[in-house]
Amino acid sequence: MNRRKFFRQAGTAGIGAVAATALAAPALAQQSPKITWRMTSSFTKNTDTLFAACTDIAESVKEASDGNFTIHTFAAGEVVPGLQAADAVANGTVEMAHTCSYYYIGKDPTFALGTAIPFGLNARMTNSWFSVGGGNELLNEFLSGYNLYALPAGNTGAQMGGWFRKEINTIEDLKGLKMRIAGLAGQIMQKVGVTPQQIAGGDVYAALEKGTIDATEFVGPYDDQKLGFVKVAKYYYYPAWWEGGPAVHAFFNLEKFKALPLSYQRMLKDACANANANMLARYDARNAKALRQLVSEGAVLKSFNQQILDVSYKAAQETYAEISAKNPAFKKIYDSQQAFKKEAYLWNQIAEYTYDTFMMIQQRNGTL
Repeated sequence: MNRRKFFRQAGTAGIGAVAATALAAPALAQQSPKITWRMTSSFTKNTDTLFAACTDIAESVKEASDGNFTIHTFAAGEVVPGLQAADAVANGTVEMAHTCSYYYIGKDPTFALGTAIPFGLNARMTNSWFSVGGGNELLNEFLSGYNLYALPAGNTGAQMGGWFRKEINTIEDLKGLKMRIAGLAGQIMQKVGVTPQQIAGGDVYAALEKGTIDATEFVGPYDDQKLGFVKVAKYYYYPAWWEGGPAVHAFFNLEKFKALPLSYQRMLKDACANANANMLARYDARNAKALRQLVSEGAVLKSFNQQILDVSYKAAQETYAEISAKNPAFKKIYDSQQAFKKEAYLWNQIAEYTYDTFMMIQQRNGTL
């Protein structure tokens, strides 16, 4: 081989490699731009399991982007009040929020279906419906009219039925009670005689202590213990038939989400999925210990009786029929959930229910 020709060709190739490297750097920079967002929460830092989803998302995105995509997190009240989080996203005050869709049923009752409705899906069904049952696509079709896009970013599992200052033995005992309760559950409770109140989580204790309300629901033992409800209302009821598996969402400004590089959109989707799984795992791990502690502090555990459940279930079905008759968006999503739920319970009663029932008997017998 001609040595001069070889080195001349090698030199030319080297120049090409340098040029390719020089071109690659700006191209990569365009794909991973420096972006800073703000995320407001509907929850206070004291409700740490709920608020942790914000930090989970922010940390995941920061790590995945090598620090190029930064999300600053704010608790309820630091930027806007907790119940105005989605509004702040829609109008561009912040880029995203961590909140519950059903806080906004004043705009349209369809928002309730994004979180939970009475006698609706349990936690596993909720996650399945959103992920593979078409639920997230249906919700976002609705939300697009509000310049919003949402991804599931948390689930508490079945909640407790709340704290009451007096015993509830019959449906008559509910009549006239002022209760903090969110979503469509408030409308259904109103049908059975309750006066619903929508109060942000951070303000509930004071309202209960002052007697502004007679009862409250929030989440479950872990949060309820931290909020101190046992000090002002000792009767602790279960289950929350209005929240069998409520989803918490990350809401994004639709235009700003679409403007992100696809890699950043994927980071957000993965980060939200991680936060979604983490929240349910944390509640499952923490609630049992907190329930024991609440009982030791004086909480009196009571179950809603069959009469209350039956009357409430009938009121719920009437409510859904009334809304569906005049709200096509609600009907479309509600019908999807109902069809999914029927199939899911057909399967769950065969495997999950029979297995769990047997194991619960072992736990009660002390043979686990």
